[in-house]
Amino acid sequence: MQSITRQYLEQMNETDHEDFVLINVLPRETFNEKHIRTSINIPHEADDFTETVEKVAGGKDRIIVVYCANFECPASTKAAEKLDKAGFRQIFDYEGGTEEWLANHKHH
Repeated sequence: MQSITRQYLEQMNETDHEDFVLINVLPRETFNEKHIRTSINIPHEADDFTETVEKVAGGKDRIIVVYCANFECPASTKAAEKLDKAGFRQIFDYEGGTEEWLANHKHH
């Protein structure tokens, strides 16, 4: 598991067009209020969290980026640790989360 910065995530998303899955790991209600536009919602507290991620990603080799609300929010780190233990090979934790992203992307 590695942490990534907003700049790196932007580069993966917009410049390199990396093949990765961006996952908001917060509860559905929080996701519905606000999220990063290209992300999907898989709450990390769900019992089948790792299985769902594997299904969506099509396997454990795909790049997975998890995020939650902000730097103070521990959910993305917990999610990344779960995925790590489940054998995913390329997990990134975007710790700035929705708050940092939206502060820098006013038009989304």
